[in-house]
Amino acid sequence: MVFSYTTLMSASTNTTTSGYLLTFAPLVLILVFFYFFIIKPQKKQEKQDKEMRESLDVGDEIITNGGIVGIVTQVKDDTVVIETGGDRSKIRIMKWAIAKVVSDDDDKDKKESKDSKDKD
Repeated sequence: MVFSYTTLMSASTNTTTSGYLLTFAPLVLILVFFYFFIIKPQKKQEKQDKEMRESLDVGDEIITNGGIVGIVTQVKDDTVVIETGGDRSKIRIMKWAIAKVVSDDDDKDKKESKDSKDKD
């Protein structure tokens, strides 16, 4: 009688342990998914944006989050002065408002690839 009771108890303990593991496995998989597909790429993008903003230099052409296009004329700690339009108006903006640096290298590469296509 004692043997059958301990056998039943050990069997029920194994099923409850495996039941707990099966209960928490989807939760763990969801957390892993969020880390690798949402959190990690977002941190990588934030790091690239920070490097881009820190490497700003006078003469760079930028686009702000609001869509303003201008050329950097002055760089300070947290702000940048840009020159926009034909009337050469100057605007002081925060560095966090810069969305993209339009590089001349990209324009040159596009022109070179277009020229090479025309030659072929």
